[in-house]
Amino acid sequence: MTIQRFETGPRMSQVVVHGNTVYLAGIVANKTAGESVTKQTEEILSIIDGHLAKAGTDKSKLLTTTIYITDMKTFAEMNAVWDRWVSPGSTPARATVEAKLAAPQYNVEIMVTAAK
Repeated sequence: MTIQRFETGPRMSQVVVHGNTVYLAGIVANKTAGESVTKQTEEILSIIDGHLAKAGTDKSKLLTTTIYITDMKTFAEMNAVWDRWVSPGSTPARATVEAKLAAPQYNVEIMVTAAK
C-alpha cells in the first residue's frame, strides 16, 4: 500500500495518506497567531479544509480529532467555532486537552484523522 505525503519538511509532513486514511499534523494558526481563540480556531479549521481537500476528502469523513487549548476557560469560545464548522451527523470521536503549546502566540492546535 502506498503512502502519500503533502507539505513534507525535514521534521514532519502536514498530511500523510495511507490507504483510505488521512492523517493531519497538529495545525496552528499562523496569520492570526496572538489573536483570539475564535480567530485562531477559524483559521485552523480553514487550513484543515484545505489539507483534507488535497488528500481527496472532507470534514464529513473525520474519524478522530484532538484539540489542544492553552486555557480551558476558552473551551466554549473554541466550541462555538467548531460547532458551526463540523458536519452535523458526522462528528468525529474527539478529545480536548489543556496544554502549553510550542509558542506563546498559539492558543489552539487541532489534529485530525479522516477517511477518504
